[in-house]
Amino acid sequence: MIDPRSPVPQPVCIAALYHFARFDDPAALRAPLATLSRAQAIKGTLLLAREGINGTIAGTEAGISAVLDHIRSLPGCAGLQVKFSAAETMPFHRMKVRIKAEIVTMGQPDIDPLGEVGHYVAPADWNALISDPGTIVIDTRNDYEVAIGTFAGAINPGTASFRDFPDWFRAQREALLGQGAAPKVAMFCTGGIRCEKSTAFLKSEGLEAVYHLQGGILKYLEDVPAEQSLWEGECFVFDERVSVGHGLLPGPYELCRACRRPLSVADRASPLYEEGASCPACHGERSEAQRAGYRERHRQELLAAGRGEAHVGAAAPALETAKQDA
Repeated sequence: MIDPRSPVPQPVCIAALYHFARFDDPAALRAPLATLSRAQAIKGTLLLAREGINGTIAGTEAGISAVLDHIRSLPGCAGLQVKFSAAETMPFHRMKVRIKAEIVTMGQPDIDPLGEVGHYVAPADWNALISDPGTIVIDTRNDYEVAIGTFAGAINPGTASFRDFPDWFRAQREALLGQGAAPKVAMFCTGGIRCEKSTAFLKSEGLEAVYHLQGGILKYLEDVPAEQSLWEGECFVFDERVSVGHGLLPGPYELCRACRRPLSVADRASPLYEEGASCPACHGERSEAQRAGYRERHRQELLAAGRGEAHVGAAAPALETAKQDA
């Protein structure tokens, strides 16, 4: 499962997964899954809802295999597909198994991702589809994700949350589609889960020629050679790697500990950047009192690191909220 193409041995196996299935009682599934994960020293986050499971976990290959075997034994999950990558160090602080209303929050209760969704397009066929002048290509991710990388020519909805996508599409529908025959619409996201719902949503809005990238950007970056790629930049991921590039190798971005947005080298050179407290994106969004709180949290994290301990701190809820949109 660990990528043999990596030039440096990567001891930590990372598994990104989601699967839509009908769980009558997701709460009953939580404790056995959490217990097994901790027994295997697995860390990360798994979300359970009546519509299925979503998350990213990390640990040893043997531990990951044990947890995946358990997930595949859950109702309707035998066909679970997983995207593997690797890291030198553990990208998560702890293991969390959470019960949610949705495994990816769109806020459209009538949309059933287990019903009619768009046509899946394999990574090998994606370039031809999005290069077709008759195809509208839409990035369904959040604005801060799009900012560090996307496919050439893709439309950026500029949404702060996946919950905003339906309203954006309805407001832009006429400008996007015009009055004639509906064009093909191709959509993509990090791992594929948001596109399952967004294509189901577009189908419910009366569109037929709707397509989405199977396995998401991560599968594309894993399968498509860099010299053939239409991807530009890095792909934001919701863990301590922050971003990955072709071959799913970690990229150059770091994370703002105040707002959880990705930071480039230029961002970190800004006078508005303060490690652990602010960045150019969030400096104007936070009060001085909030920044003081972030500074204290960062100080505690550094003290914990000096003791060889992991300090989870108060930043975890912000990342957890973001992970629901992965």
